[in-house]
Amino acid sequence: MHFIPTAIRGPLFMVVSTGSYIVNDTMMKLATAGLPPYEVLFLRGAAATLWGIPLLFMLGYGKQIPLILDAKVLRRNMLELGAILCYVVALANMQIADSTALGQITPLLMLVGSSMLFGERIGGLRLALIGLGFIGAVMVAQPTMQGISVYALLALGNAALSAARDLAGRKVAADVPGMVVAISAVIVVLAGAGVAHLVSEQWVVPEIRHLLLMGGAGLFLIFGHFFIFVGPTSVVAPFYYCFTVWAVISGVVVFRQLPNALAICGILLVVASGLTIVSLDERKRRLTVVA
Repeated sequence: MHFIPTAIRGPLFMVVSTGSYIVNDTMMKLATAGLPPYEVLFLRGAAATLWGIPLLFMLGYGKQIPLILDAKVLRRNMLELGAILCYVVALANMQIADSTALGQITPLLMLVGSSMLFGERIGGLRLALIGLGFIGAVMVAQPTMQGISVYALLALGNAALSAARDLAGRKVAADVPGMVVAISAVIVVLAGAGVAHLVSEQWVVPEIRHLLLMGGAGLFLIFGHFFIFVGPTSVVAPFYYCFTVWAVISGVVVFRQLPNALAICGILLVVASGLTIVSLDERKRRLTVVA
């Protein structure tokens, strides 16, 4: 991959990564049409583990595989488990663009969490942008007089737990490879989904098409993990919001669904607020370097 110019490698890989994750989500959503969501998550986890463990050896991380059980890695990935248990149910019952868009408030929640836990200063402008992002999330969730949809709440729960996961991830030692953390998450989610399935669902014998979908979902999940760890964060951060673009494309092309006008406005507001915060942070970083 060294033939790709360094200047575009990070952004390109982030675009590929977000696309891979959405292909994974699309395949899982298709499978939930015939299988319970936690069974789908379990089967996807089994496939991702079969794809992921050999990749660790191919990347030269064989000796670091025991770090999968590192306490701080497991703490981070237990929050990942909670997030994905919420998300897979929301995904099965919402338009993929809507469930994905609600997950895009994760970075905004991280800013709030960083301020509360680590005393990091947010500032008035960023606080206003966070507020706009939350307004956008409400526009996507669209509560009624009867309250907000339980599936929208689960999608928001996914965002909150993902923010907590990323904050916990700061405690993971810098010498633990990102792919080791990712494969640890795959295994933790596999085990957790298995328990959730046994407790709350009846096993449905998967058809061949379900197994093919889950094999593909596991592969694209690993693709997503692999590509997301490439490139400086400050360079690729704006491209994180390609999730929403890919999700809208998936909704239109695969499911023949397009969010309503209010949801589209909300999606745009969430993305715009996130991108503006990223831009402000990058400008601040450059000014600090110059000074």
